[in-house]
Amino acid sequence: MSDRQQIAEPGAERTEPLSSTVDDVAPVPRRRRRGRRIALIVLLVLALIGVGGAGAAAFYLRSVESNIERVDAFTDVPEQARPPVVVKDALNIMILGSDSRDPENTGGSRSDTIILAHLPQDRSSAQLISIPRDTWLHVPRSKNGQHGNRDAKINAAFAWGGVPLMVQTVESFTGVRIDHVAMVDFAGFKEIVEALGGIEIDVEKSFTSTHSLNPDSRRTFRQGRQTLDGAAALDYARERYAFADGDFARIRHQQQVIKAILDKAASGGTLSNPAKLNAFVKATSNAVSVDKSLSILDFATELRHLRSGNLSFFTCPTKGTGRVGDQSVVFADKAKAKVLFDAVRRDSVADVLQAGQ
Repeated sequence: MSDRQQIAEPGAERTEPLSSTVDDVAPVPRRRRRGRRIALIVLLVLALIGVGGAGAAAFYLRSVESNIERVDAFTDVPEQARPPVVVKDALNIMILGSDSRDPENTGGSRSDTIILAHLPQDRSSAQLISIPRDTWLHVPRSKNGQHGNRDAKINAAFAWGGVPLMVQTVESFTGVRIDHVAMVDFAGFKEIVEALGGIEIDVEKSFTSTHSLNPDSRRTFRQGRQTLDGAAALDYARERYAFADGDFARIRHQQQVIKAILDKAASGGTLSNPAKLNAFVKATSNAVSVDKSLSILDFATELRHLRSGNLSFFTCPTKGTGRVGDQSVVFADKAKAKVLFDAVRRDSVADVLQAGQ
């Protein structure tokens, strides 16, 4: 029996993670289905598609461009409240994600994953900074004035004001101007990994997932390097209850999966094989939404040389966890975060790498 097929024993210990409940949140009005089902990997997926043959890549990208869902990310963001552009042609992309098929996600209006991706002016690398969803900070007032203008968890911004208020909140917290927004259904991991024929993951420690209501059908992951199919990769990237550090472990694993997808697509013949590329693009476009101004063809062309060795992953500096009222929250280390995000704003990759250590 392979690692990805092994079954956990009933009664595995369950470690409670940080709470992600947002108090006093009215559900966001229902939008088109994919617009509400968002997750993590779009930046790298777009880059991957661009590294194939020029003609084939352009053909597939035009197909994606015409079919992909667009979101209005910036119209409702007050221009006077936005940080200025500091370095022309450097790009900062906010990647949002939630897991529409996660049994825990019953409200449908959370943003479970928040990443600020920085692409320097020369496009030689990318720096991805995860912001824990329970980070306690000031959420600006929403455009309709009904929500915000108070301290809350960062994911409250999405629940209160959708993408525009999340843009405003992240810009206010980081001082970095957001150029584009990418939204992917986290459950889309499964289809994308299947299109690649599985990915290689080095599991840091053995654990049993908690995502099946039936303990006898829960998946066990053994420590060490192994190949995960789509279902196992989704389970691995989703899990947080099995770890004492909860959402921080999930952030690490999501970053692992991103890197593994990039490695497999670049080395597994996907981008040079029309049939494989077609399956990969279809899986990607079914999960991805982007802002109205993002040209996928131009973006992928710019990133055609990007590989996992050029990526750096960080988590926003924190002082640990605690409680505000009845909520479990993450307290940002504001001084260290300022150093990190100031380096992003100045497009100083060396300083970003140093501050992120």
